[in-house]
Amino acid sequence: MTIQRSSAEENQSGKASRSSKKISQKSTSGRWLWFWVGMSGIAMVSATAGALLAVSLTSTPLQQAQLTPKDEAVFDSDRISGGVLRFSELTRPVNLLVMGMSVLPPDIQNPPEDTKNLRYLPQVNSFDGLSDVMLLVKFDPETKKINMLSIPRDTRTEIEGYGVKKINAANVDGGPALTARTVSNLLGGAGIDRYIRINVLGVAKLIDALGGVTVYVPKDMKYQDDSQHLYINLKAGKQHLNGDQALQLLRFRHDELGDIGRIQRQQMVIRALMEQTLNPATVTQLPKVLDVVKEHIDTNLTVEELVALMGFGVRTNRSNMQMLMLPGRFSEKGEFDASYWLPNKDGIAKLMAQHFGLESEQEQLGTATDHRSLRVAIQDSTGGDRSNLQPLIRALEKSGYRNIYVAKPWGEPLDETHIVAQQGDGDSAESIRNTLGFGEVRVESTGNLGSDISIQVGQDWLQQKSILEESLSK
Repeated sequence: MTIQRSSAEENQSGKASRSSKKISQKSTSGRWLWFWVGMSGIAMVSATAGALLAVSLTSTPLQQAQLTPKDEAVFDSDRISGGVLRFSELTRPVNLLVMGMSVLPPDIQNPPEDTKNLRYLPQVNSFDGLSDVMLLVKFDPETKKINMLSIPRDTRTEIEGYGVKKINAANVDGGPALTARTVSNLLGGAGIDRYIRINVLGVAKLIDALGGVTVYVPKDMKYQDDSQHLYINLKAGKQHLNGDQALQLLRFRHDELGDIGRIQRQQMVIRALMEQTLNPATVTQLPKVLDVVKEHIDTNLTVEELVALMGFGVRTNRSNMQMLMLPGRFSEKGEFDASYWLPNKDGIAKLMAQHFGLESEQEQLGTATDHRSLRVAIQDSTGGDRSNLQPLIRALEKSGYRNIYVAKPWGEPLDETHIVAQQGDGDSAESIRNTLGFGEVRVESTGNLGSDISIQVGQDWLQQKSILEESLSK
């Protein structure tokens, strides 16, 4: 049968057909666009992984330590990344032990010939010395967070087979495996999945390879140690530091807080590096960066696992990067034969339950922090006098906070107030932020050492001051 149509019907049908064709073309075009975007992403990651693999197979391997089967068993051997097209995706929470090494010729049995007869002690490209920096970093794809716990090198703890010592000696006594066991025991049985050691020489090269770092130097720093050719000379203020200058900032510890002050500066540099360099472009540059520093790195991470961790870091919101410090206190003069950081067992249990998923009695009991007992320190960065802070103090007191004190001013001029969860209690910091109505919550340990929450007052306070005063007068 032949079907006949009128010209009007044909015109309408033709328009509909052309319209349908356009929609179809647009839909097809959109699908192809997303297809090519996806394929480009896969290609970029694949190229990066391929280049990384090529780098890792030339000259120096990533893992330079020779671990016995017993030592290898300390670390969880399960996969942490997916297979095939998901190889760059982190598939489970991972605890990574990071150690920064400072190694001098006397620390190793056979120091290089070129280090002899120099009349000073140079840094050696080795991993056999003390671990001056120690971090436990949790990458958690379930919560989409990265939690970093700084462990002071002077922490007094039991090292299996060697007695009670400073924790930085664990690497000298038994390398990464003994250090991992020691850290796990200290932290209530936290599992350690992988480790990475980087020596001082590698840190400077790494920062240079990343293009340096812009950070605020909190005060003038000047220190000279001719025996190691260590010369620190930095001026206070915001500035862009190269690798050697950043290393000076990281190594300086000759102030009233000693190693704890150094940990605070480490956290400042780490956050600055993350904000400035942790982006997709960095992932593509990773082969070049790794090629520069690989001889200064020892790790049991595979290349694919490195890509997965980097990829997770790039996708993690900066507000979900939390930096903590091992709860404890300084030993008092004459308390021990050496100066120590004395860990607080209850504080550690609470912190590990909140941020590393370890159950504790506090967690099981569901104990909540009473804000009336919170130690709230106020650190002014605006340069104003103490009276300018009174409305802020009264607003906190009106909301039930009772333990408030004004601490040493914060050196860096801030545009936005930082509400710092010094002990890792982000919920309490958020409650204070809701009370005040302004400020940025940061879970890190850069605030006043004796506080639970430190309010580092910025320029935004000057804008909010009149609003708070008006609400207080009602």
